[in-house]
Amino acid sequence: MSSADRTFTASVVGGSGYTGGELLRLLCAHPGAEIGQVSSRSLAGQPVHGAHPNLRGHVDRLFCVPEEIGACDVLFLCMPHGRAGAEIGRWMGLAPLVIDLSADFRLRDPAQYRVWYGADHPSPSVLGEAVYGLPEVSRGRLPGAGLVSGVGCNATAMTLALLPLARAGLIRRAIADIKVGSSEAGAEPSAGSHHPVRARAARTYSTGGHRHLGEVFQSLGELDLDATLTAVDMVRGVLCTAHVEPTRPVELKELWKLYRGAYGGEPFVRIVAERAGANRYPDPRVLVGSNHADVGFAIDERSGRIVALCAIDNLVKGAAGSAVQSMNIALGRDETEGLTFPGLHPA
Repeated sequence: MSSADRTFTASVVGGSGYTGGELLRLLCAHPGAEIGQVSSRSLAGQPVHGAHPNLRGHVDRLFCVPEEIGACDVLFLCMPHGRAGAEIGRWMGLAPLVIDLSADFRLRDPAQYRVWYGADHPSPSVLGEAVYGLPEVSRGRLPGAGLVSGVGCNATAMTLALLPLARAGLIRRAIADIKVGSSEAGAEPSAGSHHPVRARAARTYSTGGHRHLGEVFQSLGELDLDATLTAVDMVRGVLCTAHVEPTRPVELKELWKLYRGAYGGEPFVRIVAERAGANRYPDPRVLVGSNHADVGFAIDERSGRIVALCAIDNLVKGAAGSAVQSMNIALGRDETEGLTFPGLHPA
């Protein structure tokens, strides 16, 4: 039996949050996955469907404490930032493939980690082992990997919007205007994410220097790029609208060639750049629950500015979906397994 036909057991550490719930939902639809243990220190002994009511009847498990997690084939870590980095030796001893969805292993260079996260990495010697879990930029390193990092949802949207332009050397200067849904803030409410202050809001909360830029530079090279983030009134979704000053004049037909060349073979990236219609450009609303990333582009004829766009569901392509896609590749399976849900419309 080949690895592509073999079933595997996947366990989740920190499974009570939104990302953990998305992982479990996707694994339910995966033809090769058997869900093992699911931990939550605060909900230990309670049923998984208590935190994720959509999984009632699909995941028949009780939460355990993290210390009870045992050996499995794939171990997903959905813990707060900093925890996986400090405990990675323990987790790697339990499974031949560990996928950490926090930010702990996204940057390979300890010096860059210090720049973007303001502290020394707790396990710097392990950073070089981790493969960045965005297949569109790191597919060649994923087969057989033992440690895979998660991706930042805002970094994913920026990277996929700009990748064809960066590879062609067309970016002189770019500003990414990123709009995000409330689920990006996680399941625990804060002063900024509590529903009474978050609903019907359009609130800019990061005007520059966002730490996800470190991931973009690692994937695309050093660019003259900055980003502004705005919280808007939606639950799921990221929309990156990047305004690019090109290094030379560009015509629309060249952009089509560049984006088709970059994404023509990608199973989850769709080009959305129509001449007319309500859905002529990427919209995160039509991607709810989907692992697709919709990219688009336009040219401002007056200034020559390129507008590059990418929309994703932050919990799927921006987190759990890319993790499952990377897992599939690492295990030698069809990378689309468990990820073919097309999204909801209307949502």
